[in-house]
Order: sequence, then structure tokens, then C-alpha cells
Amino acid sequence: MFWIHFALLLGIILVGIRFGGMALGLLGGLGVSILAFVFGLVPGSPPVSVMMIILAVVAASAALEVTGGLNLLVQAAERLLRKRPEKVVYLAPICTWSLTTLVGTGHSVYPLLPVIYDVAYGKGIRPERPMAIASVASQMGITASPIAAAAAVVLANAASNDVNLSLMEILTVTIPATFLGMLLAATWSVRRGKDLAEDPEFQARLADPEQRARIEGDRTTTLNAEVNRTAKVGLAVFIAGIAAIVLVALFPSLLPAMDNGKPLSMSVAIQFMMLTVGALILLSTKIKAAAIPEASVFKAGMTAVITVFGIAWFSDTIVATHKVMILAQVGDMVQAAPWTFALAMFAVSIFLKSQAATLTVMLPMGFTLGLPTDVLIGVLPACYAYFVFCFYPSDLAAINFDRSGTTRIGKYVFNHSFMVPGLIGVGSATVLGYLMATTAFGLWLALALMALLAFIALRPRPEAAY
Repeated sequence: MFWIHFALLLGIILVGIRFGGMALGLLGGLGVSILAFVFGLVPGSPPVSVMMIILAVVAASAALEVTGGLNLLVQAAERLLRKRPEKVVYLAPICTWSLTTLVGTGHSVYPLLPVIYDVAYGKGIRPERPMAIASVASQMGITASPIAAAAAVVLANAASNDVNLSLMEILTVTIPATFLGMLLAATWSVRRGKDLAEDPEFQARLADPEQRARIEGDRTTTLNAEVNRTAKVGLAVFIAGIAAIVLVALFPSLLPAMDNGKPLSMSVAIQFMMLTVGALILLSTKIKAAAIPEASVFKAGMTAVITVFGIAWFSDTIVATHKVMILAQVGDMVQAAPWTFALAMFAVSIFLKSQAATLTVMLPMGFTLGLPTDVLIGVLPACYAYFVFCFYPSDLAAINFDRSGTTRIGKYVFNHSFMVPGLIGVGSATVLGYLMATTAFGLWLALALMALLAFIALRPRPEAAY
């Protein structure tokens, strides 16, 4: 019966991918109905805590977007890129990774992509080099963010399994691991593809007056946009809120005590603290509350909530029903080689296209299998694999904004611009995260690698031409 239920899960996922959007969540609910009414299974538990955290973070981030604070962050990133355009292949992913880490969503990358193209093309650098890794880096930053849903899922699952785990224990691994993985992928990207001057396909497009006009086009910049007081105040409140969350994570004694004398759960604290951030932004800037649900961050966040709700509830029902069989069949293998759990998580993420959904599905299984907490933390970067099919909005946006045509999907679908940067970035981040979480020399390895990459990134290089 497990394999029948598992086949049903795969079928639901494949149909959900075909429809896109929140279809995966709706179809997950259909799957729970089939399991309950057709197979007589007792429905599992929906991930309520995770959904509440996503809702709280999305509400605060959407309020920030309405104030114009997100545009202020994009402007700061653009100033950095234009100040050192020759380093755009490194600076672009650093900017997109940092935006995601700060705001908690990879959807903040869109306004920056046309700027990255303009900076790269203006410097004669093949736009594919910074744009592909910039899109990948924007998603890698999710597990490094203190307010993203990924960390919330880990905290919620740890609490439900009576595991004492703090937010800082997660971030001290995921931040350096994903940052270094992103830099390694950027280092590979520096020399990827032919220079524009030597690329016959690009030169053929450039020779066509119509295509040349499109390629060169008007310069894209956010620096001309007016920065008002509302945006500055909104951003200041948002950053202060994140700082407060990090402070509480560092000093759990600051949290109110529960009846049993223990501090309040961090996952619960994030919920009311992020709602507080949204409320303070609203009160201090006097933005229209009705505009918050219209923000792009809010709409994307609601899709994520429904996706996690349905598909995670479906998978939890299957895992809870077949827990004994799963432990008997794969428990010994995973215990002998814990790193194989990263491969399983990577494979699931290819289809789910959501890191929060992937972790919501896989972490309960990891705890069920008795995997050590440090192993589960170390392999967290492996929950991002949806670059494999190249249908994610940030990847498609990068292709559309690259007017030179160098960022693209290849003839054979999988040979697209994001595949190798994604494999290098996620693969190295997972290996580094695993070593940092489970071995004594992992941190020293990360520091040595950081120094080497800094040397490579900062050394002068001859200017490109097109």
C-alpha cells in the first residue's frame, strides 16, 4: 500500500507542476481526501506553525514593499554594481543573495535583473555570466535568512519532535555555507561561455539593426526613482525588526516564559514579532492597509502558503501511516550514510519548486529516521533544486531581461544557463554545510575557502570587449 500511496503523491505533484501556481496545494488537499475516503487513512497534521510564520513574514514584507523600502534596497545594490562593473559576476549574486537573506523571499530579485544586464553589457561582459548565478543566488539565500520560511520549518519540526534547536544554530551553518557555495558558482561563471566579441551567435544578432536596437535598448536604472521618507522609515523599521529577532535568537532568555518555565518557542515568537514589524511600518508610515494585499510579495507568499498547506498535509498523512515500514526499509541505509538524505531532499525539491514545501515534506521523515540534528542542519542547502527544470519565475525573468540572448534554455531543455551554476552552488553549499555541522575542521575549511575566493575575486582582470 505504501507504493500505491507514494505513486499517488508523485502523480499529484506532476499534475500540480503542469498547472503551476497554487495548484500543487489544492491538489494536495485532493490527495488527502482520496487517502481518507478511498483508502480509509487518518489524515495527518497540516503544517499550521509553518503557515503562520509564512503569513506573518509575508505581511511584513508586503508592507515594506508598499512603502518603497524594497526599491531602496535595490537602489543600494545598483550603486554597488555600477561602482565596480568589472566585478559584476561576483557582485550581482552577492546582491541578490543578500536581498533574499534580508527580506526572506527570492522574489525581491526581479527589479535588479535588468540592472545586472545593463551593467554587464555596458562593460562588455557576457550577460549570462552574472545573470544566471544571480538568479540561483537569490534562491540560495532562502535557507540563510532568519525570517524565511525554511528556517521556520526547521524550528517547527524540531519543536514537534522535542529537539532543542535555536535559530542561531541553523544560521551559523546555512549563512556561510550558502554564501561560499554561491561564490564558488560565481567563480566558475567568470569564464563561462564565449566573450561577446568571439560569440558568432551574438555577433549575428548584433549585425541585424532590429535586434541590435533591442539588445542595446535604453539604459535601465533605479537610481532616478525618488526616495521619499516613507521608504526610509519603512526600511529602518523592517531592519530593526530583523535585528530584534536575531537578538532574541542569540539570547533566548529574552523570550517570555511558558507555564513550564521554559522560554517561548522561537517559531511562535517569529510569528508575532513579524506581525509587529508590519504593524509598526503601517503606523509609522501611514501607508494604505488596503494596498498591502496588492503587493507582489503578498501574492507570491499566499501561493506559497497554499502550496505548503496542501502538499505537506498530503505527505504527512502518508509518512504517519507508513512510519514503521519506512524506518524498517530505509532506516539502516540512512543511518549508515546520512548524507544520502541530502540526495533525497534534492530530488524532491526538483518537483515541489518550494524550499519550504520540500522541508515540510522531508524533515519529518528525517526526524522519523532518527537522523542527528546536526546532519539535518548541514544538508539544508539541498532543499533548493528547482533550477533543474528552469521554469521558476526568477530564472524565466533572467532569460527575458537578458536582451543579448546569452541567458537561455538550450535545445535539450536541461542544458540551460542555470544548470551548472545551480549544481555547483547547491552542491558545494551542501557539502560545506554538512562538514561545518558535523566535523570539527568544517569551520576552518570554510574560512580558508573564503580567503581563497576573496583573493580570486579581488584580483584585477583585463576589461572585456564586445
